[in-house]
Formats: sequence, C-alpha cells, structure tokens
Amino acid sequence: MRIVAIVQARMGSTRYPGKSLHDLDGTTLMERVLARVSAAARIDEVVVATTTQPGDDAIEAVARAAGYAVVRGSVEDVLDRYVAAARAHRADVVVRNTADEPFLDPAIIHEAIAAFEDADPPADYASNNLRPVYPEGLDTEVISIEALQRAHRDATLASDREHVTPFVWRQPDRFRLVAAGGEPVHPEWRLTVDYPQDLVFARAVYEAIGGSLFGLPEIVALLESRPDLLAMCPAVPRREGYERSREAE
Repeated sequence: MRIVAIVQARMGSTRYPGKSLHDLDGTTLMERVLARVSAAARIDEVVVATTTQPGDDAIEAVARAAGYAVVRGSVEDVLDRYVAAARAHRADVVVRNTADEPFLDPAIIHEAIAAFEDADPPADYASNNLRPVYPEGLDTEVISIEALQRAHRDATLASDREHVTPFVWRQPDRFRLVAAGGEPVHPEWRLTVDYPQDLVFARAVYEAIGGSLFGLPEIVALLESRPDLLAMCPAVPRREGYERSREAE
C-alpha cells in the first residue's frame, strides 16, 4: 500500500497572503511543514499541490529546491488538485495536510495513518478531527484513493470540491469513517498560522523549544509553563473544515 502525503499550498491566502514562504526559524513555513510530514512513519512520498496561478511559481520553486515533487492545478477545485497529485504519484492512500501548520507532530500523523490501516472493516477515511482531540493545526486526514476518486466523480457542490473531504465525512452511511486519536490534549488551542500574529507566536515557540521536530508533548510543557506565550495562543472555537480549507494553504 503506497501512502502519499499531499500538502496543499498557495500564495493567495486572503487573510495572510504569502504566508507559506515567510521565514520560520531560518527556513520557510512551508518547508517546516514538509519536514514534519516527511518525518511521519509509513509515508512513502510527500507532494506539494499548488495552483497554476503565476504567483504560485514561487511555491513550486521552493518545494522543488527542497526536494519535493509538485503538482499544480485548479485554484477553486482543490479536490481535483488532490486527485491529480494522487494519480500522478500512484497513491493508494492519501494523507492530507496544509502548509500553514508548523506544529504538526509526526507521531500524531502516524497515529491517524495507523487508525486507517488497522480499521476492521477497512476504512475509507480516518481523521483526528472527526472528534477533535488535539489543538487545531495538528489535524490530519487519511483517505483511500477509491474514496477520493468517488468524491471527485460524484461531488457537485462547489464547496465540496473546494474543501476536498467534506463530501466523504458528511456521508457516514456511504463511507467508512474512523476517528483517530486518544484522550483530548488541549483541543481548545489553535496552533496554526492564519494571521501575522500567529507567525510571531510560532517563531517564539520554535525559539523557546529549539530544534525543528519537537512534538505536542514539548509544546504542552512549554505553554503550560509560560503563561506569556500561552496568552498569544488564546482558546477559540474550532472552525469547521469548510471554514478552514481554502485559507489553510
């Protein structure tokens, strides 16, 4: 079973344009994300899925220079972009992450993959966000190529095509869904980069912890001991997948 992680990235975020290529501890935010996804066990390849817009030439250049494959496609039809990347790289299973998540934990990504692989009967889709157990920004989705292609074939709503997976997770009677993750660990925290102040927070955490592949336990230990940093990461209502997906590039 070939497992391909596809990370969506684009320069055209409305709230924070160009965020994927801003500096985070000496390299770009996107490269931090790609390194973390690459470190997860069981992933055979990591691919960047960006758009055909000229502004995303920079995304392709940085990703390729860092050694990652790139597939380019539609701005609006992100589902089509994912299917094209999955087909081009012979994926049996797709792991979905986004390029604005610098705190992704390789162990948590693998946990979601393991939940998918261990499911009996076999899963179509697994995620640690079906029942949120971790901070926003550590979400991982795992989907079979068959389920992804069925969504691509049958989804007609623009929102389903823009946001990739809702067509699957909204239909538990049609797809076998598996909730990944254990006991909740601060699911009220938001550890993602949507706004410039989020990148300020990310830089402060990276500087305080040191190294590049620390995980959620190290983040929890730091924030619970540093109220000044925790104040930069306020508890906020978790946004639904529809709300996050377009900006989460």
